[in-house]
Amino acid sequence: MRLTTKGRFAVTAMIDLALRENTGPVALAAISARQQISLSYLEQLFGKLRRHELVESTRGPGGGYSLGRKSDEITVADIIVAVDEPIDATGCGGKENCMGDDAGRCMTHDLWSSLNAKMIEYLDSISLRKLVEEQLAKGVSIEEHPVKRAISTQPVVKPIKITAPNSVFALGGAMSK
Repeated sequence: MRLTTKGRFAVTAMIDLALRENTGPVALAAISARQQISLSYLEQLFGKLRRHELVESTRGPGGGYSLGRKSDEITVADIIVAVDEPIDATGCGGKENCMGDDAGRCMTHDLWSSLNAKMIEYLDSISLRKLVEEQLAKGVSIEEHPVKRAISTQPVVKPIKITAPNSVFALGGAMSK
């Protein structure tokens, strides 16, 4: 089993959100900036997390995402399963046809199946609250004033005013003067 970026990013974003659960809805753009995760990727992940009711969305000014349940009721396994991350070490995906449809399962199928059970058991034993407490113990600081929401983080640049003629006719008119 290999945990892909989908699972790692989902857990990281949920920790970020849980750290700020008392400041109101958190904008995905703010999580994106802090965690260096693509905003469009976060939007995809949070759509799945919302469908599994792990997060709630708030629209409009000051909107964003907040936890759908208390952080001690959300486990790492919940997050990983919500974003469709497979937790499976078997070669057959649990279908018991490792050797092909006719041959059945491989000799090590039971080994990998029990590893799957242990991984799920372990990930199910770790709550989001525990991960948040670990981050706070490490000294992670949370800004007192949440990041102001804006459409863009880039400064507004006024367009350059062009005084040149924009057509052949305007050029002819400018030349005749």
